[in-house]
Amino acid sequence: MAQGKRAGARQKRGFNPALLLLALGVTASVVAWGYLVFAAVDFGGAARDGDGAAWGFLALASLGAVACLFLGLILLSRIARALGLTQPPPPRERVPRPRRDPDPPPGGHRGSH
Repeated sequence: MAQGKRAGARQKRGFNPALLLLALGVTASVVAWGYLVFAAVDFGGAARDGDGAAWGFLALASLGAVACLFLGLILLSRIARALGLTQPPPPRERVPRPRRDPDPPPGGHRGSH
């Protein structure tokens, strides 16, 4: 480090196995999503041709595709957080709630005025 420089030493970024697992999870969920979308299209065609059981498989494939895409997006957001691209939200400030009177006045709320 040079004289008078205020910047600290850079940290080395090494291999992070957690990021590799997250990336593999995103890849697997996106591949599964693509397969389920293809299957849903195929089941939809079979259902239109009169196969009654295909409607159930179409529904299951569609729900599975939605779940896989959702999982992939969640894992992708965790990768962005681990790389420092995003930050967690600031902690919420707790505001104490006023206590309720255990014995309300006779006549309800209007009777107290």
